[in-house]
Amino acid sequence: MTEIQRETALYINGRWVPGGGSDLEVVDPVTEEVTGVITQASTDDVEAAVAAARAAFPGWAATPVAERAAVLRRVRDVIAERADVFADTVTRELGAPPRVARALHVDTPLAVVDATIEALERFAFTSEIGNSLIRREPVGVVAAITPWNLPLHQVIVKVVPALAAGATVVLKPAGLTPLAAFELARAFDTAGLPAGVFNLVPGSGRVVGDLLTRHPGVDQVSFTGSTPVGRQIAGVAAETLKRVTLELGGKSASVVLADTDDELLAKAVKITVANCFLNGGQTCTALSRLIVPADRIEQVEELAAAAAAKYTPGPRLGPLVSAEQRKEVESFLDPAAGGASAATVYGGAELPERGYYVSPTVISRVDPDSRLAQEEVFGPVLAILAAGSDDDAVAIANNSIYGLGGAVWGSDGDAALAVAARLQTGQVDVNGGAFNPGAPFGGFKQSGTGREIGEYGIADVCEIKAVQR
Repeated sequence: MTEIQRETALYINGRWVPGGGSDLEVVDPVTEEVTGVITQASTDDVEAAVAAARAAFPGWAATPVAERAAVLRRVRDVIAERADVFADTVTRELGAPPRVARALHVDTPLAVVDATIEALERFAFTSEIGNSLIRREPVGVVAAITPWNLPLHQVIVKVVPALAAGATVVLKPAGLTPLAAFELARAFDTAGLPAGVFNLVPGSGRVVGDLLTRHPGVDQVSFTGSTPVGRQIAGVAAETLKRVTLELGGKSASVVLADTDDELLAKAVKITVANCFLNGGQTCTALSRLIVPADRIEQVEELAAAAAAKYTPGPRLGPLVSAEQRKEVESFLDPAAGGASAATVYGGAELPERGYYVSPTVISRVDPDSRLAQEEVFGPVLAILAAGSDDDAVAIANNSIYGLGGAVWGSDGDAALAVAARLQTGQVDVNGGAFNPGAPFGGFKQSGTGREIGEYGIADVCEIKAVQR
């Protein structure tokens, strides 16, 4: 049995102080055993954290950009030095296979930090329009409320741009995966971040999250999670007219156009399956709908089944985060969730004896209005849908309350770009375009409001002031 990580102190005002709330167990999804115990924040702890952030704000906001960038570089170097510790932590609390834990959960956040520092050094905090001096000033105190599926990355994309802008932060990490946030707090401490600029208060959304959202000393709430909870947070934040950034659910479509040749089609299916199954399917941008020409659906079914078969539960495909999450995803494995004509083309893989695993599954001939096509699964389940034309494919892709991610595949690159422009979504990859750690991230429709990462993440936590001269 591995040693249990115990975190009894919170990071408030540059010091580790005893938490005043109850203890919370963190379970390893692979072993189903306790891997960590943390002490949650009390109401008094939240008050202390907000007060510390408010007190630290004037000094941090006035710190020259070059000095803020230097501090963030030191943070980045500490994370890089402790990369193995972060990766191991994510493996234990989320169940991510080691290679995924390092590449997705550590290397990607490091790339985001690099891109944000570069954006900070060129960011236009002042500009001119006629006789007006336009100033972008940090909003104040930002409450960052993060999800469990990307324990380090989702914290980085909120906290680092806020700190770059000159705002101060109070972080509430997810209760299922809070351990990486403690490691990050240690990195901030080691890097010499001034006291009060970053504060860590773990706890439940119903208690700590609600306190932060309602608190008059918090100027902006940045939340990533489900759309229903995002609606609640927006409503509560409206009571004090807080600024709100919401990164919510997704049901992203991977659209294969009619002119796609066989080589590109094979690539499209392979990458769509990989994206859908990434992190056990637990990503908000998962390409969970594959929309293909109706006359090629049998070819796509064979390709998708072969690609899915390579995702062996355990070595390559991690478990879901909890027994509750597994139960929810299992409700989508019956092809009936995809409509009367839907059929499973791959599923039923052998699962390890322990761990919250589900079989990677591909269901084809899915009805565009069915539960499987409309609801976010958050597990390794791919739906294949048939389109009668490219226009029909666009209509099916846009037939969703969500608009977070997407992909387009076509042999005519210009035509594929034109289709990408028609998709109602915040990000679109064309013919396998790579993730850009400096590009804006956020969604259309009920996938959220605001943008994160890089220059856009910095701007998102700035107020705009016009000074006439």
